Amino acid sequence: LRLCFMDQTTQQIKMSPVSIQRVLISESVDPRCRSILQENGIEVTERQNMSKDELLAEIKNYDGLIVRSATKVTAEVVRAAGALKIIGRAGTGVDNVDVDAATKNGVIVMNTPGGNTISAAELTCALVLSLSRNVAQADMSMKAGKWDRKKFMGSELFGKVLGIVGLGRIGKEVATRMQSFGMRTIGYDPITPPDVSAAWGVEQMSLEQLWPQCDYITVHTPLMPSTTGLLNDETLAKCKKGVKVVNCARGGIIDEEALLRALESGQCGGAGLDVYVEEPPMQRALVNHPNVISCPHLGASTKEAQARCGQEIALQIVDMVKGKALVGAVNAQVLASTFSPESHLWIRLGEAMGSVLRAYTSSKQPYSKVQVTTLGERLKKSTEFLSSAVVVGLITDGSSHGANLVNALALAKETGLSGLDSAACVVEVSLCGCGYKALGSVQAGVPVLLQLDGCVFRQPVSLAGHLLFFKAESSPQLLPSVTGALAAGGVEMESFSASAASGGEQWFCVGMSSLLGDLASLRSLVKEAAQLTV
Repeated sequence: LRLCFMDQTTQQIKMSPVSIQRVLISESVDPRCRSILQENGIEVTERQNMSKDELLAEIKNYDGLIVRSATKVTAEVVRAAGALKIIGRAGTGVDNVDVDAATKNGVIVMNTPGGNTISAAELTCALVLSLSRNVAQADMSMKAGKWDRKKFMGSELFGKVLGIVGLGRIGKEVATRMQSFGMRTIGYDPITPPDVSAAWGVEQMSLEQLWPQCDYITVHTPLMPSTTGLLNDETLAKCKKGVKVVNCARGGIIDEEALLRALESGQCGGAGLDVYVEEPPMQRALVNHPNVISCPHLGASTKEAQARCGQEIALQIVDMVKGKALVGAVNAQVLASTFSPESHLWIRLGEAMGSVLRAYTSSKQPYSKVQVTTLGERLKKSTEFLSSAVVVGLITDGSSHGANLVNALALAKETGLSGLDSAACVVEVSLCGCGYKALGSVQAGVPVLLQLDGCVFRQPVSLAGHLLFFKAESSPQLLPSVTGALAAGGVEMESFSASAASGGEQWFCVGMSSLLGDLASLRSLVKEAAQLTV
């Protein structure tokens, strides 16, 4: 089945791919959020502190939902919201939203990742300072009527080493602020290039090199398999005795039981915690420890951060409704290229052609493969949304109205429809009776690898530069160990991509500053490894 889209002159039109008329705000957000939406013709209802049952009953009346972190948007909530088109998270991260369920139901999930950067960075700095001078403990002692000057002897930050794990927006802001106290800032990040972090005073190195140098460690990474338990018994043992740690990122990055053991033994001299595996934490051993300063997840709790996040989520929704741009979407990248006046006619054409084919081939369904081909220079960047549009037409009938550009490809996979990676290249080879397969494409003018032996990379692998491919069991220590082996060989990691797990093993790809001199150094860490320069 081959569908061709010819590049022809189209009538210039202006229309929005998503219409939002009624929005429910389920938590306290800045008043400007409501006023911005209302000024742009969107009806807004604010209902705070709803129970789960109340939210399930209420959500069906809205096509937009704005939350912070308290509202849990589960798959059940998404299913109950028949008309829901967008979930806006007024803040960074979407831990409280079931993104997979939203995607399958064609609901856009959007956040404001930069809104609380300064607030989270400042709280991190405040905890580092408080740990250095025992501020919280001294305050409690004073309130108890005591005057224990000797008990709360502190130490200066001047000349101390701060290790920053995660050099994104917040990590950068923490670094520049703590440098003003005369601290030496070192760090680790598998994505941020070393020359970029060096420009703001952070020397990058492997985790194996970082741990033993730090007087203080702060983490600023997302919570995912490779970062869960990043600070644990083994890594804490590699640190200086008395190291102090801070976590204002996500609960679980620091192994809480391991941290408690390190505090009890004195290996860890103190901890500043704003986030926890369970919130609020039911196990109080860490919170009650005398060398721990605890906060109830206050990283984004400033008037300024809430004002920015509330205004930004409203402006992002308005820009989307008006067809200006799609910013902050975490699950609907396909829509980003549809915000041009002429793209909507092509989307309508794709859906219409899919509907026509569905109508006269209904007796031959289900489809096994669909290939969408675009012709013409102007449509080179349109293949993804055109493929989605065609699928919408192919799988939507009178009894089903849930398919849209957001969920079309996901629904297609569930129905067994394949071949939707338009302009993709599949290479299969046989060697000694075994078959090997790679799937690649061109994205934004860059050749990328999408799959290797059936393992789908979560982020497409850019096929350029020095690359190391390896297959191994996924574990929190795998990436730090491989990074350490590369560093020992004088090689810096420049990029990283992992595939979805397959039979307990995954393929990984690392972009490197140069090829590794000897792959044998990885033998104890991985099952298979290969490197090349493209």
